[in-house]
Amino acid sequence: MTLAADSDLRIEEDSMGSRAVPAEAYYGVHTARALENFPISGIPLSTYPEFVNALAAVKQAAALTNCELGLLDSARCAAIVAACDEIRSGRLHSSFVVDVIQGGAGTSSNMNANEVIANRALEHLGAARGDYDRLHPLEHVNRGQSTNDVYPTAIKVALQMYLSELHDALQEVSAAFRAKADEFRDVLKMGRTQLQDAVPMTLGQEFGAYAVMVAEDAQRLREAARLVTEINLGGTAIGTGLNTHPRYARQVCATLSELTGIELSTATDLVEATQDVGAFVQVSGVLKRTAVKLSKICSDLRLLSSGPRSGLGEINLPAVQAGSSIMPGKVNPVIPEVVNQVAFEVVGNDVTISMAAEAGQLQLNAFEPIIAHCLFTSAAHLTAACHTLVQRCIVGITANEARLAASVTNSIGVITALAPYLGYAESARIAKRALHTGAAIPDLVVAQGLMSAERVAQLLAPDALLNPQSTVQPEEETEA
Repeated sequence: MTLAADSDLRIEEDSMGSRAVPAEAYYGVHTARALENFPISGIPLSTYPEFVNALAAVKQAAALTNCELGLLDSARCAAIVAACDEIRSGRLHSSFVVDVIQGGAGTSSNMNANEVIANRALEHLGAARGDYDRLHPLEHVNRGQSTNDVYPTAIKVALQMYLSELHDALQEVSAAFRAKADEFRDVLKMGRTQLQDAVPMTLGQEFGAYAVMVAEDAQRLREAARLVTEINLGGTAIGTGLNTHPRYARQVCATLSELTGIELSTATDLVEATQDVGAFVQVSGVLKRTAVKLSKICSDLRLLSSGPRSGLGEINLPAVQAGSSIMPGKVNPVIPEVVNQVAFEVVGNDVTISMAAEAGQLQLNAFEPIIAHCLFTSAAHLTAACHTLVQRCIVGITANEARLAASVTNSIGVITALAPYLGYAESARIAKRALHTGAAIPDLVVAQGLMSAERVAQLLAPDALLNPQSTVQPEEETEA
């Protein structure tokens, strides 16, 4: 390293030649070139702190393992470990500057980490940034490693953090719906299929179903997370383990597990694990499933709250902002709408991940940067959407009980509860007449002498509608 004529710069060299780097930068020449080569999204690695921390954890585990195996001296190891500890505590993240979308299968991200860690470690050794004769980004920080095992391992470690946060957020959504289910357990309403009246239910049952749906997704997410605990660290370039100690792969995995608290395992076949991104595809599929179901629920909330007077108007969503610049008093279901949009994004990300996974060739998939970006974005945005949905919408939902009760009273669908006693054909005739005349189903049944008012009241009572097994069955009624 030499200083440029401008003291604000230092000159570093790589296999491409010399390059000026800001003197105060923790990154070096490889990162500087990546900044020039990939001005794509404007989203730096630091946008994903969990990934930055994961990269630091991988480098820390590698240094400790190399030291234990006699491949790295204790002084350099201690300096690297200290730098990694600082990064994992949240420091130096602003130095992770390369664009998340990059060519090179993640090499620029790996080099960004190597250089930041090396330059901070040099300071711990009392040396200047860029003094790579003392401690080198490749010779020491990257010893026994390749981008091709470091990068996917860091993605998997980071995913554990992102998926854990999303799991907790989904549990929060499920609990919020469960609380509403309890609150609305006695509120009778009409259920609908294909947007047409079906049979009665309670609003509590409707919200209880949402609670179960989301809880199931939380469980599927936990199962998917287990798929990304198998790593290829130690496989180096293509999985053969070239340039590593025979005990390195198993030992570095154990060390990384201890550092992160994640129970990781070394893949049985490192050549397979280096090229196969199937676990990422699986996780993406579960994220898509979660997004689709959350979006369906939010579409239901928008429909149930539509109106407030000319729509269904069965529930009220909290009014969180004015809905129109031209229509005074209008309030829109903006929170469910934003969750819908996050879901659309996740579905699109899943398509991107599928294409990137398929495009991998031979011993490596070069498109893991876009896979990582899409996975992290999907998980992070879904987590934020869940928190917003609970705090700004679900907890404040109220029921329009009078309107719900009237929908049951006036519904044609209640004839379904009488069909076992009147017969399907007779019930269909009554339903058509009610629809034509506007008369209530109970009134028509009694007026035509098909059943007593008391019996109709018994069969259409809320308990009978919601717990039909408690009513007298047709056979029993005949025997009586």
